[in-house]
Amino acid sequence: MDTRATTRDETRADFVVIGAGIAGLTAALSAAHAGLRVVVLNKGPHWRADRSEQATSTFYAQGGIAVVEPDNPEDSVDLHLSDTLAAGAGLTDPQTTRPILADGWSAVAGLIEWGAEFDRGPDGRMLRTREGGHSVRRILHAGGDATGAQVQRALNDQLRETADRLPIECHDESIATAILRADGQTAGVAYRTRGRDRVVYAPTVLLATGGAGHLYAATTNPAGATADGIALALRAGAVVTDLEFIQFHPTMLYVPGARGRRTLVSEAVRGEGGRLVDVDGRSVTAGVHPMGDLAPRDVVANAVEAAIATTAHPCVYLDVRGITDFVTRFPTVTAGVTAARLDIADGLIPVVPGAHYLCGGVLTDVDGRTAVPGLLAAGEVARTGLHGANRLASNSLLEGLVMGRRTAAVAVGRRGRTVADVTLPDPVSVPVMERKVLQDMMSGSVALRREADGLAAVATTLQAATVRPPATEETLEDAALTMTARVVVAAAAARTESRGCHTRIDHPETESVARSRCFGWLDDGPVELGGTEALGVRSEALAFAHHTA
Repeated sequence: MDTRATTRDETRADFVVIGAGIAGLTAALSAAHAGLRVVVLNKGPHWRADRSEQATSTFYAQGGIAVVEPDNPEDSVDLHLSDTLAAGAGLTDPQTTRPILADGWSAVAGLIEWGAEFDRGPDGRMLRTREGGHSVRRILHAGGDATGAQVQRALNDQLRETADRLPIECHDESIATAILRADGQTAGVAYRTRGRDRVVYAPTVLLATGGAGHLYAATTNPAGATADGIALALRAGAVVTDLEFIQFHPTMLYVPGARGRRTLVSEAVRGEGGRLVDVDGRSVTAGVHPMGDLAPRDVVANAVEAAIATTAHPCVYLDVRGITDFVTRFPTVTAGVTAARLDIADGLIPVVPGAHYLCGGVLTDVDGRTAVPGLLAAGEVARTGLHGANRLASNSLLEGLVMGRRTAAVAVGRRGRTVADVTLPDPVSVPVMERKVLQDMMSGSVALRREADGLAAVATTLQAATVRPPATEETLEDAALTMTARVVVAAAAARTESRGCHTRIDHPETESVARSRCFGWLDDGPVELGGTEALGVRSEALAFAHHTA
């Protein structure tokens, strides 16, 4: 450990974790248990379970954790892999996916040891539900539809209970502004907290910042999901892959005129018997897919969009009249409906597709390493190859758990590396587009359905964004959204086919060969690294990172 003197605005650690959701806290706790000195940068306020708005997407996850229980004769890792590959529309990487799925049960067992409590039946066995794209009931859940809240509580309780014996510092209301590098290696993080700029030096940094839902006017994501990690990674010389694949959940609660975070209506509602119908009562998915309402999310979301276009009605409805214990089984959905002051006495919940999950992200290997030595990524911000072109329901919490543990192991292996002297970056001006304008453009032309002219118009407007210094947290977020939007649009324009959750109305066919596309940031703009086979992106990405280091 480097022992050079520090000022009160500089600290040192073995491992810095940016983000306090399932991936970030799992990594931080695992690394601290192994003896590493860990600093967590949490953009949100200090954790309290009773806050009306929470900072992490983890908290809002409803459905559960998709995992194969060892003693379940109906399920296997191979079957889970098959379902994941089918949902991923040709871009899921089996070489990285199988190990992640195989590690699922041990990761869940570790979470239970940390205090997580899942719903159980009278026999004491954990209850399972089924969601879209799954062949069997393999989704563990908690509090009915409050799985994410239970996971977040367990992790934060573990953090609090071990505070006096584990070397973890958690800095709340702290937003990362830059990944520091020296001699091509990661050297720490510059961050801002309560208007003050600070630095933490460390040889290993984990991006666990969540997704990018606020690229759009309406999303299921919390306010902090502003693509921070994507922008940090690109500026550090890392590579992003499959960024055009932004999953729209088929059933976001419809509230006329609402913006920002909206209530998710869990896919498990359909797993327990809910039916999607249009305003005239007709099935939305009849004849669309053999699995009907439990088809993969991209299929169902597009079926919902088609029904809305056909009927000219602003939404479709989730018919829950066949679920006798709906309020008890789905208290989170019920609370969201009540908070929106909607009357669903008729058993019909109004829903529309909503921006939900970033399937691509910062390119990593199966242990979370990016193309920048010492910079790791885990959770929604990362592209491990698990989700491909369309994430299978409830694989996200599983990935966060498994990759949190894997990245912690990498950090442990890098223990003791000396951090070289770092010249802190001077304040710079960056392109920043006004958020509402950006969100309306993305919602209109880069959402579920895309075409060349709309993408080109958005790209032109984004490229002309005003350049100014990011003086506030909101401006930092808007700069990250602007940068990420440019890459999303570039990736969507380059993919002249329809695949998974990327639909080109001017290119409805799917190419016979599935290819991933990698992008980096060079000379103030996104640059594509070239079309590559889905399983052959890493060597080219590493070469690009070496060139830009």
